[in-house]
Amino acid sequence: MKIYIKTKLFLIALLLSLGVLASGGELHLEEAHTDISDTVSLQNGAKLFMNYCSGCHAISFMRYNRIAKDLDLSDSAVAENLMFAGEKVGDLITTAMPEDAASKWFGGTPPDLSLVARSKGTNWIYSYLRGFYADESKIFGVNNKVLANASMPDALWSLKESQSEAEFAQSARDITNFLDYVGEPAKLIRTGLGAWVLSFLTLLLVLSYFLKKEYWKDVKYGIWRSRD
Repeated sequence: MKIYIKTKLFLIALLLSLGVLASGGELHLEEAHTDISDTVSLQNGAKLFMNYCSGCHAISFMRYNRIAKDLDLSDSAVAENLMFAGEKVGDLITTAMPEDAASKWFGGTPPDLSLVARSKGTNWIYSYLRGFYADESKIFGVNNKVLANASMPDALWSLKESQSEAEFAQSARDITNFLDYVGEPAKLIRTGLGAWVLSFLTLLLVLSYFLKKEYWKDVKYGIWRSRD
């Protein structure tokens, strides 16, 4: 009996300690408030991503012409604002950074960001982009509140210096919005199609209800009963 009580107390103490550790290490993320139906935001996010992020990070599940189609951009606008190394509009969006050089500079190959919004969430991306702060002990002179000891510099430092706080927050939100779109481009169609499907099902429900009343009217008044 004593062994049972001691074991129970030990398990309770262990659970409490784990709860304290979990609450102490909880990460606070800012709300991104993204909206992939905002075409202007997506266009700006695509431009900022290609100018500030694509040098290291690929989005290899996406093609330039798909972005042009979904974001209402002409091929010339895509070529002028999103393509810098002689790519073709049908190419996948990769990075020109050599893997061996990336490993030497950053300690590893920068990840492909095609699915980062689906794996981390938009709040994580938005908070990460805004989470860099000066830390002279690090090789790039910065650290990050969301991902401690991040092995990358603050790629948006020039935007942070040239823009107001509100403008920089919007820039980070636009990049986050673009990565949310990249993670599932079909969402643009799916969300719009979903409204039509729900409307159709609602109409079908109303028609089915009145049809049911009409059929059961005959049952109720005995028209379908046996004449024996």
